[in-house]
Amino acid sequence: MFRNILLVFENEEIFPEALVYAREFALRIDAKITLLMLVPMSFDGRTVIGPQRNTIRNIEIRAGKLLSDCLQTFIQEGIEVNSALKIGDPAQELMKFLADRPPFQSIVWGSGRDLPDLTRGAQRHWLSKVAGRLECPLLAVSKREER
Repeated sequence: MFRNILLVFENEEIFPEALVYAREFALRIDAKITLLMLVPMSFDGRTVIGPQRNTIRNIEIRAGKLLSDCLQTFIQEGIEVNSALKIGDPAQELMKFLADRPPFQSIVWGSGRDLPDLTRGAQRHWLSKVAGRLECPLLAVSKREER
């Protein structure tokens, strides 16, 4: 039985150490990998995206290339992998993405930073809005500080 791991990136940034971590994790537990790129964009309640169409298309091209390059490292190891791009409010897009898929056994936040403080007030990171509603563990791959 295959397990599923979701590797989440944001802002068109790929943290290479997260790719390594996810690849090794997938090999250890015989898992499939899904790469998800979340790009924040405000639509201000508009239903027409006309003025932002060019911006969205440029994001799709750039993020598509980034994700495509990442897929190769998993394919070379024989790991089943796919990718997706979601543009909008990151918290909402992540929850919609999770609702449309079979359950993941783990979510890896591949930003290169520690998990944000999930208890801070109004300036909370978007991840703090959804962390309590996740049905699986949330892991962070962060940079190690040199000592």
